[in-house]
Amino acid sequence: MSSKPIQGRMTAESEGGVTVFLIGMRINSFRAVRSWWPTLRAMPRMLRELSQEKDSGLLGHQLLLGGPRLVYVVQYWGSKDKLLAYASAPDQEHRPAWAAFNRRMREGRGKVGFWHETYVVPAGSYESVYVNMPAFGLGAATDVVPVGRRGERAADRLKPAA
Repeated sequence: MSSKPIQGRMTAESEGGVTVFLIGMRINSFRAVRSWWPTLRAMPRMLRELSQEKDSGLLGHQLLLGGPRLVYVVQYWGSKDKLLAYASAPDQEHRPAWAAFNRRMREGRGKVGFWHETYVVPAGSYESVYVNMPAFGLGAATDVVPVGRRGERAADRLKPAA
């Protein structure tokens, strides 16, 4: 992702639908490093693996901090099927990391929290604006175009493609 701002009002443009996957953890006890550190380290390995595999389905991602205790990743996928296939693939990084995380969750007795949410967004059912920003979020995962190409108002951009 370029850090150079794109001047003006831009919006994300994608050919089809997108699946948005939010995943994160909350450190409930900073002293319980064995409960949360391996999980924190596993996510970059999975993202690297997905980014290197052209057909993985991952379009892009953004790592974010939600205060001192919360770390999460926003992921943009080309389809829910690709996301689910990766989650269950026995030969990929996710399965062993998930099994190890579940063991640590049981042993840690609440020292780390975990959450995820998945949203399947049909084509044309998303809206975004980036003003004087580098490509970011969905725009970085897909493409950015001047706002006028998809409509000047949010209501215009939320109309499904014809």
